[in-house]
Amino acid sequence: MNFKKGMTTAIVAALVGTSLYGCSSKSETSESAAPASPGETVAASAAPESTGPKELKMNYRADPPALDVSIAESSASFTFLGAISEGLYRLDKDMKPEPALAAKEPEISTDGLTYTITLRDGITWADGTPVTAKDFVYSFQRTLDPATKASYAFMVAWIKGGNDILSAKTPEAVETAKKALGAVAKDEKTLVITLERPIAYFTGSLAFLNFYPQKEEFVKAQGDKSGADADKVLGAGPFKLTKWDHDQTLVLEKNDKYWDAANVKLDKVTINIVKDSNTGLNLYETDAVDYTDIKGDQITAYKEKKDLKIKSELVTGYLNFQQTKVPAFKNLKVRQALTMAVDRQGIVDTVLMNGSVASTGYVPNGSADGNNAEFRKVVGDTEVPFDAAKAKTLLAEGLKEAGVAALPKLSVIGDDTETGKKLLEFLISQWKTNLGVDVTAEPMPHKNRLDRELKKDYTIVSSLWGADYNDPMTWLDMFLTGGSFNTQDWSNAKYDELVKGAIANTDVVSRAKQLADAEKILMDEAAVMPLYFRSSAFVVRPTVEGLILPPYGPDFELKWTTIK
Repeated sequence: MNFKKGMTTAIVAALVGTSLYGCSSKSETSESAAPASPGETVAASAAPESTGPKELKMNYRADPPALDVSIAESSASFTFLGAISEGLYRLDKDMKPEPALAAKEPEISTDGLTYTITLRDGITWADGTPVTAKDFVYSFQRTLDPATKASYAFMVAWIKGGNDILSAKTPEAVETAKKALGAVAKDEKTLVITLERPIAYFTGSLAFLNFYPQKEEFVKAQGDKSGADADKVLGAGPFKLTKWDHDQTLVLEKNDKYWDAANVKLDKVTINIVKDSNTGLNLYETDAVDYTDIKGDQITAYKEKKDLKIKSELVTGYLNFQQTKVPAFKNLKVRQALTMAVDRQGIVDTVLMNGSVASTGYVPNGSADGNNAEFRKVVGDTEVPFDAAKAKTLLAEGLKEAGVAALPKLSVIGDDTETGKKLLEFLISQWKTNLGVDVTAEPMPHKNRLDRELKKDYTIVSSLWGADYNDPMTWLDMFLTGGSFNTQDWSNAKYDELVKGAIANTDVVSRAKQLADAEKILMDEAAVMPLYFRSSAFVVRPTVEGLILPPYGPDFELKWTTIK
């Protein structure tokens, strides 16, 4: 997530995003639609709070995969885990990290390597048992254990000795490496973390869910079902998960044992899994729910109403081409041809129709560059342009260079939401019309698509990436050779050199240039095929106050929400 303390001024502005977004919490007074600024609180005009229990009813687009801190990797998981659990830090109403389970800012050694963190007094899990420093140490060790197969383990490996655990080859070696990890519970309330190298934004990264604590006894009791059902999830956050009917409904209830329960106003949140926007809007217009996402002509119908919120997000929709399964995809011209054959403007105009814009690179509009500027404004348009005629020529040349007469049987997998299916249809139509290439669409539930993508069980995948924190690194370290999110098996030595150099570089000027040069290689190589920078449109009942719609991280923040 996103960061504040222990940084230079430039890094603070870049990672928190205040220089780019001007976050505020102004109330809406106009009857016209008001876009929700990134991190802005959705507010209603002055009105008394409702009497009796406060329940919020919402629609959401996807059933989350397992709600397990170590293995979570989707926005759906991040969103729900953020409601039921918490880390040492939490993003506040203005999207700035503030101490949460930590009692105060950490003590940081002069070399920037060691962080001594004191926990709050009396914090407990939702079951009433104490949260201790050992719960953080266990969580870090579990995430780093190769047997867990945690996609985000690389972030926890910033801790000294983390990579030794990741690279251990036997269970015995793993356990030995865990004992040497630079995360120690000095006592029940004192956690000491030592890093491999100084990381300017580490303090704020402690708000990211892979740094949340886990209760060892509870997790081990669940075995491989950890996080799979409501009774297999335990957090220390504002809410607790009391019901989970998969692909139908999740119910959150206020956690009275939460340390800041006095500031949690909602008693209950009911979330319906609704993939069709027409069904969702019908539920909203019949007063069955207070919040739903909308698309296309639905947005036009609400344009003059204060219910409408449009959120620009740090999210890129893109395609990956799996190069091991399809050796022809190793050829640059083949990748360029498939990229060049798709009209990205047509996607946002005819498929999305929700304020999203055609991509001009991989890092989306609004992203900081790590040097107090906006990445896209500094780097410019690096995208392969739409050119159907040139695409056809490139494909023929690329296939010849690859030594094949034609592409093998291809399919493109993606989410089975209404928009997801329309996007797949648009893509296969473009490739058929502009290249004469037949591709089969395979829409599937979100968690199935994610599973196949991470297992590299695809030829082409339609995916989304949202920022974990506001810095180009959250986008670019994905594609390091052998990285857990480099599911297309692309590799470039110069790219690796630039990104790894930027990881260790503390000079913000040269670091920003390294990251800009890395993205140019990514685009020149057509290693990934960006399609659009996402915006999302919602209608929210005017009686709902304090609902935060962040530009990155969770899709919504419920802690400060109430009903007027």
